[in-house]
Amino acid sequence: MSEEPGRERVIAGRYRLLSPLGEGGMGTVWRARDEVLHREVAVKEVRAPAGLPAAEVERMYTRLEREAWAAARVANRNVVTVYDVAHQDGRPWIVMELIRGIALSDLLDAEGPVSPQRAAYIGAEVLSALRAAHAAGVLHRDVKPANVLLSNDDRVVLTDFGIATVEGSSALTMTGEVIGSPEFLAPERALGRTPGPESDLWSLGVLLYAAVEGNSPFRQNTPLSTLRAVVDEELPSPRRAGPLTPVIEGLLRKDPAERIPAEQAERDLRIIGAGGTPRTGVPASSYAPTVTAFPAGSPTPPLPTPAPVGATGPAHPAQYAPPPRNRRAAVVLVAGLAVLALALAGLTYGLVHHNDGSGGGSTTGSGAPHSDTAGGGSASSPGRSTGAGPGPTGASSVGGGSGHTTSPSAQSVQVTVTGTHTDYSGTCPPPDAEAPTFTATFTVGSVPAEVSYRWVTTSGQVSDPGWKTLSFPAGGKRTKQRQVVVTTYDPAGSVHNAIGVEVRSPVQVTSGTVPFTVTCGTETPTGGASPSSS
Repeated sequence: MSEEPGRERVIAGRYRLLSPLGEGGMGTVWRARDEVLHREVAVKEVRAPAGLPAAEVERMYTRLEREAWAAARVANRNVVTVYDVAHQDGRPWIVMELIRGIALSDLLDAEGPVSPQRAAYIGAEVLSALRAAHAAGVLHRDVKPANVLLSNDDRVVLTDFGIATVEGSSALTMTGEVIGSPEFLAPERALGRTPGPESDLWSLGVLLYAAVEGNSPFRQNTPLSTLRAVVDEELPSPRRAGPLTPVIEGLLRKDPAERIPAEQAERDLRIIGAGGTPRTGVPASSYAPTVTAFPAGSPTPPLPTPAPVGATGPAHPAQYAPPPRNRRAAVVLVAGLAVLALALAGLTYGLVHHNDGSGGGSTTGSGAPHSDTAGGGSASSPGRSTGAGPGPTGASSVGGGSGHTTSPSAQSVQVTVTGTHTDYSGTCPPPDAEAPTFTATFTVGSVPAEVSYRWVTTSGQVSDPGWKTLSFPAGGKRTKQRQVVVTTYDPAGSVHNAIGVEVRSPVQVTSGTVPFTVTCGTETPTGGASPSSS
């Protein structure tokens, strides 16, 4: 503020700033008085990061205003109410209801960790706010104890919806200050991937962990090392969480697709908050998160590093990629070891069965070469691949990437991939309801089974680091489905690619691929921001 200390300032001719309530990386929150309605309000003074070019500053302020108005449409008692977006000095000032109480972060600093029951109650209220926001198409993107207010009238209120973090801006400033809180960022956000509702769920999981354990699980000495811990390190086992442990672990799964659904998490938190214990062992409901596939020929982006003055993020988010350690070398090494193991297995088989009358050849379940995996086609002609069942000798034949080998396992896996909206043309990023959507159908020969798989594209890159696990419990169905929504786009033209599924266990199977095209018209703001009501 350029005003003299203690001198009150009126914003937009209406809001008189009285005293600061708090300050963060994106600005200062003031206690103010609305001179028109004669009530006290909270006014957030938003400041752009130092060194940001003028064009980016204007773009940032415009997006903040749009997202503030989007947050104003979220009607929930656990969401701070946005009254107005005023303009002063060429930037927006967010006017909100004034909550009298204490921030959860201040409570934890003053009193230390809270009980699992109290943490569950607070978490359920926060999750109620998040679910209401997600239903309105608004992401929070900075869920942390400092943004959770415990009011004097027993409300739990989540503040700063769509305001604390700006999608598309640089993740780090010149000084290494993180826009947002790195220890609460989901892995996909730390890697530059487009956030979704599941990213807010991760942040809630970190908040719950910090509330009962007294410390954030991934905090390190520097922002960059913290981001790497978020991406790479295993979750330290909670010691004080008690019945909250399954919920925390369910929210803090690295893969967004594997996180506990919001509805189930809130139900369990309500039970724990009331002093009960939720049932365990109940499988999560079918959950199809939005994921981003790689555009053809795009390089693998590194983990964000400190940007020079004036540097900004890409026009649309980088894709989900491993951190900048030599993972490609590791992949080559693993692949080399796998090939060596297969070669040794084949040699051993040949030596053992050289004179057993079997002819020494491997068998395939279909008696034909591995040709159906090269299929692809479209939504009407799904890609399919089969890890064949037992041959004449009881050995199963496994569909590999370049040929066949024989495995002693009798398990088999069939994978079929189908697609809808595979030829998209319109505004970018594509809305989920119209974006290319793909469904993989897995069928195993017998249960129980654990299938390890990942989505891949014909550009030679995978759409996620690591592998996913699909469980088929004993006595259950032998067929399950998983779905992805592709949001990759090129503002300057079209993306032409194809996507399929690769299975590595219990057999090695690669499905056929389904081609898709995304052609951009007019680009809309990333993060799903709604247009301004004005």
